[in-house]
Amino acid sequence: MIVRNEVVRVGISDMNIVKAGKTIRTSGLGSCVGIVLYDEIKKVAGMVHIMLPDSSLDRSKKVNVAKYADTGIYGLMELLKAEGARPMSLKAKIAGGAQMFQFGSSDTLRIGPRNVEAVKEELKRLSIPLIAEQTGGSKGRTIEFDPVTAILSIRSVNAGTTEI
Repeated sequence: MIVRNEVVRVGISDMNIVKAGKTIRTSGLGSCVGIVLYDEIKKVAGMVHIMLPDSSLDRSKKVNVAKYADTGIYGLMELLKAEGARPMSLKAKIAGGAQMFQFGSSDTLRIGPRNVEAVKEELKRLSIPLIAEQTGGSKGRTIEFDPVTAILSIRSVNAGTTEI
């Protein structure tokens, strides 16, 4: 009998956490970045699907923290701490940040690369080591993480699946 883990889905500008026995997945990573934070000993992991690098331009009354690199990673870390993860034991894996549109050279059109830069800056600020990444390029991705194996599976159209 094959036992399959329950898959928890994370939408765009969304975050969630899982423990052993479940995996966590997001799709639609074009210029967006999927960030996984995990504690290997506690077997708990979380994922945030960020769209933009910086929340400072958000003018809404209630900011969606999962939408931005500068607020989403910190928010995910806090969720994981509430589930018993130890902040000093957290590690990160990331994927996404593709350059989906090739017209023009304006910095505002470089959303994917800017997202990756912002994610790395925030991880550094929070002292969370970046263990592995698959970023850039021009293809969309779907990612799935298993907190038991600490493997991030990355699927791209016409590129198959890789694991980091």
